[in-house]
Amino acid sequence: MEQHESTTTGSAPEQVGLSFLTLAYSLREQVDRRMLATAGLSLSRTKVLQALAGRGALHQAELATSLGQAPRSVTQIVEGLERLGMVARTGDPEDRRRKTVSLTDAGRTALAAAEQAGTNALRECFGLLEPHQLATLDALLTYLDTALTGDKTD
Repeated sequence: MEQHESTTTGSAPEQVGLSFLTLAYSLREQVDRRMLATAGLSLSRTKVLQALAGRGALHQAELATSLGQAPRSVTQIVEGLERLGMVARTGDPEDRRRKTVSLTDAGRTALAAAEQAGTNALRECFGLLEPHQLATLDALLTYLDTALTGDKTD
């Protein structure tokens, strides 16, 4: 039980960090499970559909770059989504090796359901916090993000 005391005042940074990583992993799994149960989409597949919804049709390499993932990983996800009818792949007339991926109507419908399921899961979790706690957590996460990414725009 002492492992969970890392969230108390005076905890070492590495203890708080490990608690955060454990909680983040657990929350991600919960959101993923909810999306799968509701819309049949994993969080990874949802992110691909979100990229296509936001940017329009993309070549697979551009899609991988926009997601910060290896092309092969994205290809596997796209193939699965294509089998489900959520994306369509078409050949590039200038380069037969290039495939353009676009979102289908079925993909848009599934994406909306997955996003709603994810939103609901996050509201249930973070809705447990009081407004001032939520504001404090938001400020702390923003601070850490800025510190870790080197964005010193202050």
